[in-house]
Amino acid sequence: QVQLVESGGGLVQAGGSLRLSCAASGRAFSNYCMGWFRQAPGKEREFVGAITGSGSTLYADSVKGRFTISRDNSKNTMYLQMNSLKPEDTAVYYCAASSSRVVAASAVFYDYWGQGTQVTVSS
Repeated sequence: QVQLVESGGGLVQAGGSLRLSCAASGRAFSNYCMGWFRQAPGKEREFVGAITGSGSTLYADSVKGRFTISRDNSKNTMYLQMNSLKPEDTAVYYCAASSSRVVAASAVFYDYWGQGTQVTVSS
């Protein structure tokens, strides 16, 4: 069983930056592929990016070059550094854990989810 808690969300102006954290409890954090998803009002949850236990990453085209995912396995924590934020990045951001060893972009591969943290980007 893995429990995930996101933090770091907030209100930021367009062009600004935020860093989200996802703290995981449970064993063998490094064995999990960790992902970030987001859901804007009235829209479906969408993939943002993911990172394997060894550090391989995958990003959605919409955030590539602006967002960076990293993890510290010694702290059981994953991060999402978001730069050059746009109003369309406004959403609730969720972290998720997948027992798959390969990076996964589909939500169906993720077994555990956090409660989400709100990110609002003003224009």
